[in-house]
Amino acid sequence: MSQTEIRSAESLLAGLDDQQRVAAETLLGPVCLLAGAGTGKTRAITHRIAYGVATGVYPPGRVMALTFTSRAAGELRSRLRHLGAAGVSARTFHASALAQLNFFWPQVVGGTMPRLIDSKARLLAQAAETIRLKLDTPTLRDTAAEIEWRKVSRLSIEQYGAAAASRNLPPALTIDKAVALQQAYENLKDERRQLDFEDVLLATAGMIETEARVAQQVREQYRFFVIDEYQDVSPLQHDLVKLWMGERNDLCVVGDASQTIYSFAGATPEYLLGFASAYDDATVVRLEQNYRSTPGIIEAANRLMKGRPGALTLHSPPETGDTVVSPAAARPPLVDGFDSDTSEARAVAKAVADEIAGGTKPEDIAILFRINVQAAAIEAALNTLGVPYLVRGATRFFELREIKEALMMFKGASVSIVGEPLFKTVSDVLRSLGWTQEAPEARGAVRDRWESLNALMGLAEQTPAGTTLKDFVDDLFERQAAQHEPTLSAVTIATLHSAKGLEWESVHLVGLSEGLVPITYAKTDEAVDEERRLLYVGITRARRKLSLSWAATGSNSGGSFRPGQRQASRFLAELQR
Repeated sequence: MSQTEIRSAESLLAGLDDQQRVAAETLLGPVCLLAGAGTGKTRAITHRIAYGVATGVYPPGRVMALTFTSRAAGELRSRLRHLGAAGVSARTFHASALAQLNFFWPQVVGGTMPRLIDSKARLLAQAAETIRLKLDTPTLRDTAAEIEWRKVSRLSIEQYGAAAASRNLPPALTIDKAVALQQAYENLKDERRQLDFEDVLLATAGMIETEARVAQQVREQYRFFVIDEYQDVSPLQHDLVKLWMGERNDLCVVGDASQTIYSFAGATPEYLLGFASAYDDATVVRLEQNYRSTPGIIEAANRLMKGRPGALTLHSPPETGDTVVSPAAARPPLVDGFDSDTSEARAVAKAVADEIAGGTKPEDIAILFRINVQAAAIEAALNTLGVPYLVRGATRFFELREIKEALMMFKGASVSIVGEPLFKTVSDVLRSLGWTQEAPEARGAVRDRWESLNALMGLAEQTPAGTTLKDFVDDLFERQAAQHEPTLSAVTIATLHSAKGLEWESVHLVGLSEGLVPITYAKTDEAVDEERRLLYVGITRARRKLSLSWAATGSNSGGSFRPGQRQASRFLAELQR
């Protein structure tokens, strides 16, 4: 390399902290980056790849950077282009496997690759008919999730049947019916020569396992692998990576066990935590300097995860050299309790409006919650104050199919039913749509549908005495009409799951009560631990300001709004110690 090229390569290391620099300079062999939230993991891996390209260690076309979402892959590609490593492939697991399957299928099987199905639920509905099962849409969606879990866990249908006793199956399905439905789905899919997305990974793995020339060609193309969010890898994805690598070990993984929040979908942190055991010569680097959050926020996050697997982080002093931290920044976040979801939503909306009036940009503020149905009260409160917002990762409350159905039935009932108590009419309509007083035990779409309908029941119970059905319906349609997608900068409202990987100056975590965080159906120690990690993800989204709140009454798990129904989340006491 010329002196100019050396200086150019070295410039890629400028600005990295000591831990990030070790990660960037360790270009060969197995490398594991245990990266806490806000420690600059994306910066570390992109500079590592770019440094490898600039020094000639990495031919750009032989590097594969893998992640889990198209958004994250796009960000990696953008950063790598900016750093002079435009030839590196940065893709999701599915995109990589699909490209290989499209290329090799004509050679190995012959003809074109089977068509990908765009909806498991639709095909499942047709499969259910073949075995004379009549199932609603939420049950079909939950069964689709079970199929995905089975496949990424590399279980046969018979093995799934043995494991199903420990799964939260949809209430309408026994284990035998769930197994029969999955078999009918596979049969119908094969008859129609179709594949689902998990089949893409399975078929790619199968070709590499059974066809030596496919394995050789794949391994000649890519030699150096970098995998982001390694705590979210499933057994199937882990096996596929091993097949892509063959006997080589030039693998860099980065992740944080504290942010494992998709165990229900087959993700496991075992491969991250066991990396050093799997590779005797592994280099393990801990990224611990947090560049995102204030000391008070970091302290709260560390308290929550103390003594558990994961990467605790340290506050990084300002680059100016001034290590004095303001008292406000050093204090732990305050916890506010409210009488009801409505009063909590109004207080949070007022706080957000005050922040915006004080100069904070709306797009720098987020309100995060556990389940989609909690958005309704937040949206209504923000609308009242004229605060622009956007909903991330969820269908808006009044656009949900079950809510639209309920509104139409309420409207019809308001014409035909006169003099009946509002509570009875609303209850009868919702029961006809599948609502019950007690929440279903299952998680997923069935539970989401119940939560949505239960929120309407809650609104009816909170309505002042003497309100007519017509007045109630008019109010619901006014709420619906106020929900328009903003075109300007807006406050983000999102579930904790959909907020992963994002960050804001100010974050409001709402609904932190027992039954929501942790969620009611988190009954095992493992499930409660996942809820803890989910709250950790929420806390670490905040840069400068974090607000925590909970409400004593609301629509979770029981069905009615009774005073004292809820208690503050068990996790809040730990944050305040």
